[in-house]
Amino acid sequence: MTEELIIEVLKDVFFTTFIILLPILGVSLIVGIFISIFQAATSIQEMTLTFVPKLIATVAVIIFLLPWIIDKMVAITVKMFTMFESVLR
Repeated sequence: MTEELIIEVLKDVFFTTFIILLPILGVSLIVGIFISIFQAATSIQEMTLTFVPKLIATVAVIIFLLPWIIDKMVAITVKMFTMFESVLR
């Protein structure tokens, strides 16, 4: 295995991980900002008020995007096995 191949594999894996996590973290960030604005406007400082809605939104996004996430992960796995198969020959 050459250094270029290792760098390409790591680049593909990190990029795929970033693409998969971006919508999940984005929704959590947006929900957190809305909850923070609500807390600032109402002066409610309850810790569970920030945690529970973010948890529910994150779980909902993961469930909604699960087919897409599985498709991305299967694609990168097939690409890696194909690449390793060609390297081993």
